[in-house]
Amino acid sequence: MNRQLYTLILYLLLPLVLLRLYFRSRKVSAYGRRWRERLALGGRETKNKTIWVHAVSVGEVLGSAPLIKKLMDAYPQHTMLVTTMTPTGSDRVNELFGDSVVHCYAPYDLPDTVARFIKQYRPEILVLFETELWPNIIHACYQRQIPVILANGRMSERSAKGYSRFKAFVTSTLREIAIIAAQAPADAEHFIRLGAEPARVKVTGSVKFDLRIDDSLQIQAKTLRRQWAGRPCLIAASTHQGEDEQVLAAFRKIKHAYPNALLILVPRHPERFDSVAELIKAEGWAWLRRSEKAVLTSGIDVLLCDTMGELLLLYATADIAFVGGSLVATGGHNMLEPAALGLPVISGPHLFNFQSVSELLLEVNGMLVVHSSDALAMEVMAFFAGPQLAAEMACRARGVVDQNRGALERQLNLIQEVVAEKNKAQLQILWK
Repeated sequence: MNRQLYTLILYLLLPLVLLRLYFRSRKVSAYGRRWRERLALGGRETKNKTIWVHAVSVGEVLGSAPLIKKLMDAYPQHTMLVTTMTPTGSDRVNELFGDSVVHCYAPYDLPDTVARFIKQYRPEILVLFETELWPNIIHACYQRQIPVILANGRMSERSAKGYSRFKAFVTSTLREIAIIAAQAPADAEHFIRLGAEPARVKVTGSVKFDLRIDDSLQIQAKTLRRQWAGRPCLIAASTHQGEDEQVLAAFRKIKHAYPNALLILVPRHPERFDSVAELIKAEGWAWLRRSEKAVLTSGIDVLLCDTMGELLLLYATADIAFVGGSLVATGGHNMLEPAALGLPVISGPHLFNFQSVSELLLEVNGMLVVHSSDALAMEVMAFFAGPQLAAEMACRARGVVDQNRGALERQLNLIQEVVAEKNKAQLQILWK
């Protein structure tokens, strides 16, 4: 595989990609809107210097938000451009930043599309968040002397093995990145093994450890918590297809031992809200949609969270957190949010997307891994029966979060160094 072959394949696949976008729009209408942005058609040109941050979807937007805010403070005269790939990611950008940033969908990784996009927005630097390696975007920036920084870089063993099948191509892409800020030594090792220049790979930690909980959120959580008057509460967050059934099966066992228990079920993707609602209904649960904003009475067994942007709030109302994407082979989701809020955390075994974070938590017995719905039920009931046990595990998990803060400042410093180096080089050219 080389860049020419990769590009040819993308051009051949483009009709299918657009067709898929059309079919997805029939289920989620937002996919059909603003499709021209994906081809960099009709975008507005900016005259200011621009910092471009790309965060693919909701998780990356939330993870990169503190870094984006720091960059806005550090470079108030710059335009902040934030791109995503999904409508849910787009919604989160608009909710978090409003008009303080310029937002659009990222261009498809095609040379002409990328060229149009760069001409429109004229970015000074590009910050890719986590694992977004787009060869043509990176190459186009490299050709135009636009430094690319991979922030919060994550590369699991599984991903590294997949990339190694095209090592020469991946190496050429990685060597066009100015700085890779890796989350952990294992991530750095994988990037270097794939061909990244060791001097350009820095271990900074994960910015997700720098999560700050607003006092206002805790006040809101207490208000909600009063509605369920001391009922033991399990939240199952970021669940995927094939996982909701397992969570509900576990909850049925929990209800036999704790008849007043409450389950907060939070599917990962909005397009699944209705299908999960049908599943809950079919199993005969007394349930309520969060979007209905109705008072949650003692007769409700399951609260289906079908709203966006409330996960931290709902974590703060629960006693125990199961973090999804882990009983199915999705790779897991961010377990640091419930840990930072002082909840004992339970996960399934599929954690390759959060390998370094999960290892830190498991080393201090700060989370539990279960392999089945039966095991999930057993561990939840053990925590309900032993609040001291739950509190001790939660304390250990929160200690891991506190001990690993600081990545945000380290990554901001690296970005500032790259910007300063670029400005210095430009001045030297002018002096000549």
